[in-house]
Amino acid sequence: MTPQVSAFRWVPPFAQGYALDHRVRWALEEAGLPYDVILVDREILDGSEYRAWQPFGQVPAYRDDQVELFESGAIVLHLARQSEALAPTTAAGFARVTAWVIAALNSVEPHAKNFVGLETFHAGEPWVKDYRPVAESGLRRKLTGLNVWLENREFLEGRFTAGDIVMSTVLRELTDSGILNDYSATRSYVDRCVSRPAFQRAIQAQLEDYKRNTPPGISD
Repeated sequence: MTPQVSAFRWVPPFAQGYALDHRVRWALEEAGLPYDVILVDREILDGSEYRAWQPFGQVPAYRDDQVELFESGAIVLHLARQSEALAPTTAAGFARVTAWVIAALNSVEPHAKNFVGLETFHAGEPWVKDYRPVAESGLRRKLTGLNVWLENREFLEGRFTAGDIVMSTVLRELTDSGILNDYSATRSYVDRCVSRPAFQRAIQAQLEDYKRNTPPGISD
């Protein structure tokens, strides 16, 4: 069967281009694998059939002839086992890619989302002023370590891999905040990753789905 990935039928403008199915679409595009998109809405997400595929009612979920999976990192790693475009074929090389995927999701993403969420979801709330320095300090510790690693590297492991897909999509959420401007190697790395044609195709496909399914009376 052609691989299938679930994606939101539509999201509000602030979230467009950031829903996590784009990680999976990007990996599929890099690997040159065809895929079908299964568009879902809240009713489908809460249904028993979808929950049997994705227990938490989120996107993305993925299936092919071998597996049914959920969680974007797990899906990207599954695809990386199928394509040398996404990871080396050696056990050691694949283990390094796995380490970077986990680092992106466990070491960097929680701090990035915590920081960005202050303005996205909590702007104007009285506690934000006092908490923001704490959130920023935690994020900067991670960005400092990553920036040192990237200073003399084009990608995390010397060549583009699935680790770069996950790490750069985590970091991309920080672009509008301006914090990456203090970490030149990291900012250049993100720019390098998102300039890849496969990334552009993946994002454009996601945005076209939203445009086709914009609810009446809502500007996209």
